[in-house]
Amino acid sequence: MINLLGLDRGQLQQFLIECGEKPYRAVQLLKWIYERGVDNFDDMTDISKNFRSHLKNHCSIQTPDIMSEHVASDQTRKWLMAVPGGNLIETVFIPEAKRGTLCISSQVGCALNCTFCSTARQGFNRDLSAAEIIGQVWKAQQRLDSVTDSPLSTKITNVVMMGMGEPLLNFESLKPALSIMRDEHAYQLPRRRVTVSTSGVIPGIDRLIKECDVSLALSLHAPNDQLRNQIVPLNKKYNIKALLDACRRYTAQNSRYFVTMEYVMLKGVNDSILHARELAKILSNVKCKVNLIPFNPFPGAAYKCSSLEHIKSFAKVLTTKGIVCTTRTTRGDDIDAACGQLVGKVIDKTKRSQRMLKQQRTAPDRVSNAEST
Repeated sequence: MINLLGLDRGQLQQFLIECGEKPYRAVQLLKWIYERGVDNFDDMTDISKNFRSHLKNHCSIQTPDIMSEHVASDQTRKWLMAVPGGNLIETVFIPEAKRGTLCISSQVGCALNCTFCSTARQGFNRDLSAAEIIGQVWKAQQRLDSVTDSPLSTKITNVVMMGMGEPLLNFESLKPALSIMRDEHAYQLPRRRVTVSTSGVIPGIDRLIKECDVSLALSLHAPNDQLRNQIVPLNKKYNIKALLDACRRYTAQNSRYFVTMEYVMLKGVNDSILHARELAKILSNVKCKVNLIPFNPFPGAAYKCSSLEHIKSFAKVLTTKGIVCTTRTTRGDDIDAACGQLVGKVIDKTKRSQRMLKQQRTAPDRVSNAEST
């Protein structure tokens, strides 16, 4: 059975040609599956009975299953979704008065090892398929359509690839999923409302520039290579200078484009005034804005969050130097749905989770120096 979920318009057209059908039916299928949220071929009434019969016999529209739902005090919703192989992933919806942001996953666990991220501690199992990526959007909107008691928006207006995993290490699945989000006959999301966040996979950034018209966010988190090597080990392969060059290539394609630099605030680690000045200096010729992210703790975390006053002082240095700077409001932390807190159930092929548990039991507290500042 071919799962039609996750096939973008071009892939659907090719599938239809192989079935002896007209390519224009791809638009019909897109509208039924994504615009109307239909997963029963019998309900697709403007498609011939013969072709509907063919679809029922040879195809499916299979989405991840929601295993649990948690609603935070601020109406943030977190879903645990099951994917084949015994794994569970997490998807988060963050509502506001007139918009709703869906944070979705791209991998089961994460192949990287960023030290401030709870997902990294679970290790890595596999990439998600395009159907499993876009299926999170499909399933979330279906669930949100049934919500009648929320004072905030229940419509998905923005999608951010900031859940479990590094999106640009799963580009072949990411690309059709992004295409469906942007397609005028599917989710119809503008470029600025679809954001891919990367830890700095430069080949993926360059492919994104050429193949996907979406917004870019870079998990920077440090103003120099020595510090970033510790926080984001991928920096040893793709250093800050190379990353910022890639960002300039991204913004060069359109005068309106900019990169969001994500910077998690870690007490006594990367949050000094000197760090702020250094950050302003390296970003002075990059079209960007900085999003300061209060660190969200999790069991066994090696860091603590900078104080609000400290974050304000850090931001003031950046704005004084002409850098646009915002501070992210923590949402959903009472259900562990905040940035850096997402964990599902990962059958860890890397054994990283076991090593980290052992280190947690035997290693000295890595933040003892930070706590004294």
